[in-house]
Amino acid sequence: MEIEEYIIADDKHLVELSLGGDDMAFEYLFNRYNDAIRRLFLQRSTSADDTEDLLQETFIKVYINLQRYSPEYTFGQWVYTIARNTHIDFERRRQEDLSIDERFSAPVASTPSPEENLINLQQRSQIENYINNLPEQYRTLFTMRFLEDYSYEEIAEKLRLPMGTVKTQIHRARERMCRMIINAEKE
Repeated sequence: MEIEEYIIADDKHLVELSLGGDDMAFEYLFNRYNDAIRRLFLQRSTSADDTEDLLQETFIKVYINLQRYSPEYTFGQWVYTIARNTHIDFERRRQEDLSIDERFSAPVASTPSPEENLINLQQRSQIENYINNLPEQYRTLFTMRFLEDYSYEEIAEKLRLPMGTVKTQIHRARERMCRMIINAEKE
């Protein structure tokens, strides 16, 4: 298979190739989701070293369990679930390594304050309003890509659109969202 074919192949096809022994296909799956999973771990206050270890552990689990992947879910959702569970296991192991004093000291509040909740709710409401003001074609693509975490390939397949059209329209939808936000801030 040519490199270009790997690049444009959807996740489902790359999984099939990987299961057939094509290591290059798995490498493309890894490269496709590597950054998103790394950001997930870093957002959860994991150190850079721990993040790299967790990333490696996650993709080892993905590789070992690839035959268990069900196409009824997006591949990204499946990888994200494995990453989330890997992080939960990591946190449990880390808690076990703490002394009794450290384990039972009062933790810093991890839940937002009522004021922060209100601000988050207002921001979410504004974003939903911006999304609702997008033209229908852009709204659908924007929602699938940024809220439902579909890959470009999955969107193209699901909506039966050419890949170039999907990328162009998502780019335009993002530009419109940015303009709406900037205009709202100017008011």
